Amino acid sequence: MKYYIKVEKDVKILVEDINFDLGNPIMFVHGWPLNHNMYEYIVEYFASRGHRCIAIDLRGYGNSDKPYTGYDYDRMAMDIKLVIDALKLSDITLVGHSMGGAICLRYMSKFNVDKVSRLCLLSAAAPKWVQSSNWPYGYTVDEVNKLIDSFKSDKPKAIRDTSESFFYKFTSQGILDWFFNMCLMAPLWSTVNSLRALRDEDVFNDLTNIKIPTLILHGVHDTICPYPFAEYMNRTIKNSVLTPLTDGGQGAFYECKYEINKSLEAFIYNYNQ
Repeated sequence: MKYYIKVEKDVKILVEDINFDLGNPIMFVHGWPLNHNMYEYIVEYFASRGHRCIAIDLRGYGNSDKPYTGYDYDRMAMDIKLVIDALKLSDITLVGHSMGGAICLRYMSKFNVDKVSRLCLLSAAAPKWVQSSNWPYGYTVDEVNKLIDSFKSDKPKAIRDTSESFFYKFTSQGILDWFFNMCLMAPLWSTVNSLRALRDEDVFNDLTNIKIPTLILHGVHDTICPYPFAEYMNRTIKNSVLTPLTDGGQGAFYECKYEINKSLEAFIYNYNQ
């Protein structure tokens, strides 16, 4: 079932809640510039195994409201908190992809007390998406600024260009169209403001606050969030395990869906309270 949860005046978040009357909840937070439908191959697997699957559209994406402001990590993390509180969830497995992974880390660092029991970071944009004096991985600031300009100039073309670097393996035209249509649902202002957040923010300090079991799944061929991101997260999060996805890039959620499903299922089973 689908419904909306109000997180701010004039801002409601879409929630897709599968098996809402069951336990073992898994909450899915999508990455830039997608929406909750990116998880449909993973949700189908876990829903068929008796899990409650809760997938949200972040503000500005999919069918959630699309305000001009509120795309910083703190505000997005607060949105997650308000959804979890409204649904009175507990013993959650929280899954975040790319930007969604960074937002989940901010949520865990700032707000989580006892609601989330397990964390899964999938191709996460963490600890920092752009290079700096003490971080040599990821895009340069100039590259992100050019990406912003390309979206402001011709968003459909920029999405097509992004899809070329998203997937590592050959992908059918149908999947590329599926990806394109998800990205197209996000208006220019949310797409660009999220890029600014990715450019300007980091979660170095948040990583050190993560104490719960954490599964890191990352494509070794990822050019958008390079694999050293995952290695750093694994070194920094004490109770973490890193599973390399040897046949995937940033689009591993589709390219490596079978490996992801099996790895996440085993992780949940091994760390079930």
